[in-house]
Amino acid sequence: MQTSIQDKYLKVQVETASPGELTLLLYQELVRTLYKARQLGTQGEWFNSVEPLHKGRDILFELMSTLDMKYDLSKDLYELYSFYAQCIATVIIKHDGDLLDEVLDFAKGMLDTWKQVLQIVKSGNTL
Repeated sequence: MQTSIQDKYLKVQVETASPGELTLLLYQELVRTLYKARQLGTQGEWFNSVEPLHKGRDILFELMSTLDMKYDLSKDLYELYSFYAQCIATVIIKHDGDLLDEVLDFAKGMLDTWKQVLQIVKSGNTL
């Protein structure tokens, strides 16, 4: 029952979000998913961490697909996302908790940065 309510809420949130808010939702889900994988890995359940790790890679691939490659920043972000997607693949194979922590730090940093960008945009200030 609770999951159904959460799913409906998320569906409405996604359907009414701006492109910037959608990106924020992707970063939030990336961090949440990587935390889940990290928790499972810490508990020695690396086999069960594979699903959230694949989900994290899928989110990075989705972020890559949204980039407008005519901008240098987009090209740089593409390289970063690609690098961290490869890191997740390594984590899946080697069960490397330290590498997963690095990916999680990257995701948290991107989430924090994107929150700040949206606040600046909403306030009408220029970057």
